[in-house]
Amino acid sequence: MQVLFNDLAAQYQAIRNEVDAALQKVLQGGWYVGSTHVQSFEEEFAKRCGANYAIGLGNATDGLFLALKALNIQPGDEVITPAWSWISSAEVITHCGARVVFADVEPETFTVSAKAIQGKITNRTKAVVVVHLYGKMALIKPIQDLCKQYQLKLIEDCSQAHFAESVAGKVGTIGDCGVFSFYPTKNLGAFGDAGCLITNNENLALKVRRLANHGGLTKDEHLFEGVNSRLDSIQAAILQVKLAHIISWTNTRRLLSNIYQEKLRVVKEIILPCVDEPLAHVFHLFVIRAQNREALQKHLQQLSIQALTHYPKALPFEPAYTYLNHTEKDFPVSAQLQQEVVSLPLHPFLSREQIEYVCHGILSFYGY
Repeated sequence: MQVLFNDLAAQYQAIRNEVDAALQKVLQGGWYVGSTHVQSFEEEFAKRCGANYAIGLGNATDGLFLALKALNIQPGDEVITPAWSWISSAEVITHCGARVVFADVEPETFTVSAKAIQGKITNRTKAVVVVHLYGKMALIKPIQDLCKQYQLKLIEDCSQAHFAESVAGKVGTIGDCGVFSFYPTKNLGAFGDAGCLITNNENLALKVRRLANHGGLTKDEHLFEGVNSRLDSIQAAILQVKLAHIISWTNTRRLLSNIYQEKLRVVKEIILPCVDEPLAHVFHLFVIRAQNREALQKHLQQLSIQALTHYPKALPFEPAYTYLNHTEKDFPVSAQLQQEVVSLPLHPFLSREQIEYVCHGILSFYGY
């Protein structure tokens, strides 16, 4: 049996008629940038998120960068972000001329805590970029309170956590703004690069929209220099089709994750994902911590099971950040995670039989 880590072809086949009809409508309309398709998606996505405004963008990295620019992050400022994340949440800080400050994450959740952030605050700190990783929301309310206490801007990187929610609220609506990725493999993915920023702040929304459109809201208007980062009509139309299915797909992810939890809880050599609030985890990835990771992955590969590593190296130890002179002692949790994390196959088009096959492979490797 073959178990793919993801299967976008199967997803397309499941909604093929809807997608093809949406594409034809865009192509026949002949309006491919800034169309009513984009406006319609923005309005629906904002409503689903519980936000007042949504701005479609070229990708989530642009969204994080534009959020920092719109929040007036300047050269010399410091911005705190997790040591365990994809590089986008860090590199955008440097691109603003600010200094990236890494904070270690919690070993159970893979996300940053208010305590870790507080230990990194200086008189130059101006903002925090929180990453809701692998589909799980960070414990955001204490971080929100901390940011209010120190008058810091709070940006939520929601790229892997579409429509997660906790007692604190819906993901992306707790900070000053939330940024989403629609990269094809995300829970809500386009057929190429795409992203979005949501906020309840009208002034911030207008500034981000201007920044993303060469400094203006209309053609030939340039109040200031901006960039070109726009969600195109084709991606917007595809995303709107998928919006009708995202809740069902998320529920399936949770059901399949429950099977993993049930079957693998006996394995003492691995640590399963933390699920303290069921709705706060949308399982973009099912990530375990495993002893003998490389051998386990090789064993699964021999069984035709794709198991990946997200991520092989913590950000402070990437060559891009050697100038910061960090050591593993500075981020002990992240240093340990890079030796242990394994992402198991998880997508809405896996069968129970396939999940159980993966579990059998893991159980057999550890001798259960």
